[in-house]
Amino acid sequence: MMHSKPNQAQPTDNHHDAVTSALLDAPLCRKKSPQRQETLSLLLLILTMLLIMGGSILGYTFFRGAHMPGQISFPAGTTSHVQLDPRQTKYQRMAARVVAHMTLDEKLGQVFMVSYATPTYASDLEHMIFQLHAGGVILYQSQINTLAQVRHDITEMQRHARIPLLISTDEEGGYVDRLTNIYPSRPSARAMYLTGDPQVAAQAGHQAAHDLQTLGITVNLAPDSDVQVVNGPDQLARTFGSTPRSVIAFAGAYMQALQQDGVIACIKHFPGLGAATTDAHLGLPVVQRTKEQIYATELAPFYYFVQSHHAWEQPGMIMSTDVLMPAIDATFPAELSHIFITDILRKQFGYNGVIITDALSMEGIAHSWNTTQAAVMALKAGNDMILGISNAQQMAEAIRGLKVALQRGVLSQTRIDEAVTHILTLKAQHQGL
Repeated sequence: MMHSKPNQAQPTDNHHDAVTSALLDAPLCRKKSPQRQETLSLLLLILTMLLIMGGSILGYTFFRGAHMPGQISFPAGTTSHVQLDPRQTKYQRMAARVVAHMTLDEKLGQVFMVSYATPTYASDLEHMIFQLHAGGVILYQSQINTLAQVRHDITEMQRHARIPLLISTDEEGGYVDRLTNIYPSRPSARAMYLTGDPQVAAQAGHQAAHDLQTLGITVNLAPDSDVQVVNGPDQLARTFGSTPRSVIAFAGAYMQALQQDGVIACIKHFPGLGAATTDAHLGLPVVQRTKEQIYATELAPFYYFVQSHHAWEQPGMIMSTDVLMPAIDATFPAELSHIFITDILRKQFGYNGVIITDALSMEGIAHSWNTTQAAVMALKAGNDMILGISNAQQMAEAIRGLKVALQRGVLSQTRIDEAVTHILTLKAQHQGL
């Protein structure tokens, strides 16, 4: 069924007024030997003092209308040079020093954002958090039932974590709405787009941030930044229109609202599912478009957001996904592709934040690789966090697989340290270590 095109929203070019907000740093708690505890405590005390003396201040901007160019284009072979915010560099240095004092088990645990099968907090999840050092937990609707239950469960998760967890869900609105057991349903991305007003998306972002923070959830795996090229099975109602311009206007407004209110945004699904005719949950989408088409359409919103000069329009995280685009990489799905993750997103676009995979348990990946194999490939490609682990046994097997890959030289210790540094930098910026 074809949809009539709505009137194209015309975002304003107002820049954002800059104000500042302080980041409170909490000490990193480790239940280790007294000697190691004393060493880490001293290290973190010194780092905290350096941050305080240097002015631990984050840039803070308010949304005042979408700002974007009339046309987005760039040569496919060029490299972007992003000038890092000195404040972000400070947190990176802090994170790198902490990483240098972590054990291998602690580092490998941090790269996993785990899910769990039980409807509430249970021993298996606790084992993944406390014994296996998981870096984050994702909650689905089956674990979000009452306000008291979710707050209790997240409190228990954080209490047992030696390093504060990233607690996430994917709250997009529409039929990807994880909070409906507690809060009223929310409009889909397409419904927001059809209003023609990016401020509607901003209001939805503010409301989502408020509700997520009330529950204790720190990361929203949203907004969807795909450009709808076809009426694909997994994209209908999830996208903010059929042009890069409309996606940037509405997804940008939603993301700014989330992040200025304290919730980390994760744009997805890099490099873009808007032209996919196969649901990635059920099989591997293959997009037969030219390199020029992909850069001009699917990749354009990701490039814009990474390059944005507005702090809250820069994504805290980016989710990669399983889609094969033969014009760019004919061998590997994008989330397992060094070309897409490192050569394009890291080096060409200049993204220095956390990249998380889509769930590796989805058939687009699982049909060809088991979770451990895919985890090794994803980290080698340049991802930082792995999604798709759902129990302690599976996580332990994946960690063993990562250790074997390190021993055989398939993965480098440098790549692991880089991934964990990205993760701890994000935690330090938004949650405190």
